Amino acid sequence: MQIGVCSDIGKTRENNQDSYFYSQRRDFPLFIVADGMGGHKAGEIASCMAVEIVRDFFLDKRKQNLLDNEENLISFIKESIYEANEKIYKRAISNEQFNGMGTTLTMAYFLNDKIFIGHVGDSRAYLIRDNELLQLTDDHSLVAELVKKGSISKEEAQYHPQRNIITRAVGTSEEIDIDIKFVKIKNNDIVLMCTDGLTSMIKEDEIKNLLLSEDNMQQLCNNLIKRANDLGGLDNITAIVIKIV
Repeated sequence: MQIGVCSDIGKTRENNQDSYFYSQRRDFPLFIVADGMGGHKAGEIASCMAVEIVRDFFLDKRKQNLLDNEENLISFIKESIYEANEKIYKRAISNEQFNGMGTTLTMAYFLNDKIFIGHVGDSRAYLIRDNELLQLTDDHSLVAELVKKGSISKEEAQYHPQRNIITRAVGTSEEIDIDIKFVKIKNNDIVLMCTDGLTSMIKEDEIKNLLLSEDNMQQLCNNLIKRANDLGGLDNITAIVIKIV
């Protein structure tokens, strides 16, 4: 794998509430992005907790040599996000300044020529293959629901005034509904994982063109962040780009 990673505060925010993890170990191909929400740095705490809890959960399973089975892996993705949800929720209700905090979470693990994804919120995972961009995750957001119902177009959703309202998050309630997906991957596929600070600023056609414009994954990542900032940088921006080689 070739990997590029970037996280930027953007042009308008006072702090970066995004968190991420990427592994450079071939025997531990785990990747996570999270976009926190909440005042008094609570969003930053929520996203950091989610990433650390999921990472540590998987590190423990790796030590036990339990990550080579696909059925186990799917269960572990769910269990790790359930654990993150429980711990963040308990912290939120135990401290008034953290009340209502939560985070999106999109994670990926590679096993047996497949990518396994766990997803909550409106951060995204994309796949570039044969010059086509495919969104692997579904946004859990108000505007995504309106698009599904046909009330607004996908183009209108990009600029909708309520586009930041999400309908699922980690840590905002006791119960959580998690999307699990797995997709076969091929040589030269490119996977992009990102927070909505990227996708709310750059249209998908331009994201695709940027992903195809550069062979160096880190430079490609830098270019995505720069472009989002050039267009306004209205939110924190985090991206992980992984090329399968």
